[in-house]
Amino acid sequence: MRTFTPGRALVLAILAVAAGCSESPQQRAAPPPPKVTVALPVKRNVVDQDEYVGRFIAIDSVEIRARVSGYLDSIHFTDGQMVKQGDLLFTIDKRPFQTTLDQAKGNLQQAQANLAFTEADLARGAQLVKERTITEQTFDQRTQAKRVAEAAVTALTAAVRQASLDLEFTELRAPVAGRIGDRRVSPGNLVTGNTTGTTSLLATIVSIDPIRFEFSFDEASYLRYERLAKGGRDMTASRDGTSLVSLKLLDENDFVHQGRMDFVDNVIDRSSGTIRGRAVFINADGVFTPGMFARVRVPGSPSYAALLVPDAAIGTEQTRKYVLTVGADDMVQMKYVTLGQVFDGQRVIKAGLQDDDRVIVNGLMRARAGQKVAPQTEAPPTPMAGSPQADTN
Repeated sequence: MRTFTPGRALVLAILAVAAGCSESPQQRAAPPPPKVTVALPVKRNVVDQDEYVGRFIAIDSVEIRARVSGYLDSIHFTDGQMVKQGDLLFTIDKRPFQTTLDQAKGNLQQAQANLAFTEADLARGAQLVKERTITEQTFDQRTQAKRVAEAAVTALTAAVRQASLDLEFTELRAPVAGRIGDRRVSPGNLVTGNTTGTTSLLATIVSIDPIRFEFSFDEASYLRYERLAKGGRDMTASRDGTSLVSLKLLDENDFVHQGRMDFVDNVIDRSSGTIRGRAVFINADGVFTPGMFARVRVPGSPSYAALLVPDAAIGTEQTRKYVLTVGADDMVQMKYVTLGQVFDGQRVIKAGLQDDDRVIVNGLMRARAGQKVAPQTEAPPTPMAGSPQADTN
């Protein structure tokens, strides 16, 4: 039986290592190039978008206040409900005002009867003065009496109209359509209404549809918008109501609500260096509420042709951005690029990339500059339907 000594085992190990070293490079299989997915940049016409934070404000906001003093008789709405223009909201006790109106009408009828008598008396006096039956002084007195009677009729007619208005003011109706707040006074309380002192606030109404959205932008953006507008670019934030804007609420991911700019202020705030802008949105479902915050997207440039690549294909090297491309020899190249905005998950490349460059969009961790790869072409992405920011050529 053969036995192995330590010396013999060492000799066998040395011979095995020597046999491995004598193996040729051709006998060792080289690893295959890594597989990556490449795609050509997408050509689209895009418009840069500026985003701002703002809040909704009502087009009409009205305080319902009493115009006459009296005891509140009844309330004809539910707190927080939608009301139409002309809807009856409050009723003040009408009885004192009806009495005042009836009295004013009686005084007017008495004055009208007196006027009729003075007119007839003056007509008789005109004939008598011709016959010299009465003196000129007596005729002048009858003329004066007629004028006094006419003045009394005019004054009492105005008193009747005022009494009618006071009676009408006992019914407080909605001056605008919108949502009414809660009642501030309960029936049975005395409300004050006059033109010289404090009047009783009964409720408030704010219009809902349409609704305005107010935001502020800086002076540099204002200058850019003005110059674009004067250059015939009417898609930017302008005062003529032609600029389309989009909006999203705090719990939404996309800018799905469309509206129009309708106002830009005429003064820049000296304390903040900003100017106020305003847009109008349809609010048929009543989701937008005055005071609510949201983000608005405003066109900030004319339409221009741009190259877009998936945002995930962008790499970072300290402060510079780059993409990895694959040349005709399947070698990886690094290209530094200037980035624009993101549209539908695609990043605008403003400089540093050609439209025929094959950009690595998948497998970036397996690719290195100067390395050979096995590229596989990916189909171009389909733009989102209805996207106003980017259109495929």
